[in-house]
Amino acid sequence: MPREAQVLIVMDMQKGFSDAYYFNELVDRINDRIKDYKDSDKPVIFIQHNEKGLTQGTKDWELADNLNAKPDDLTVQKTHLNAFYKTELNDLLTENNLDQLEICGLQTEYCCNATITMAHGLGYQITMQPEMTTTYDNDFMTATQTIEFFEDIWNGNFLKFV
Repeated sequence: MPREAQVLIVMDMQKGFSDAYYFNELVDRINDRIKDYKDSDKPVIFIQHNEKGLTQGTKDWELADNLNAKPDDLTVQKTHLNAFYKTELNDLLTENNLDQLEICGLQTEYCCNATITMAHGLGYQITMQPEMTTTYDNDFMTATQTIEFFEDIWNGNFLKFV
């Protein structure tokens, strides 16, 4: 089992994104990490994106059915790619003396990248397991190529892979 950080942050694993590349497989892998963290009495924070098409309270906004999230788990609502922007995430982490983060979820080149970059800029130590984000094919790269591209940028610059 890979080493755990102080907190696991699960980005945007919502029903509205369930058609992303290997979404269900990623949910299974994230559930394994959730179990590791909860077995070690470490917190898990679920981030939920809110925007047009993912309005709070709608079915698409809800976390994926098979994601091991419980009603009493910590959640942060965001309206921007960066999970720190105009949210309580930084305050929540600071108040609980959490400065070592493991990040996983969706969408590699948008919300994950913006949050990882910002967390690094704020001085957080970030870890990640390889292939723990997902995305969609785009006009320039397949989802797999996008994931590999961003993991190459992040590795050693913004986070450490475990």
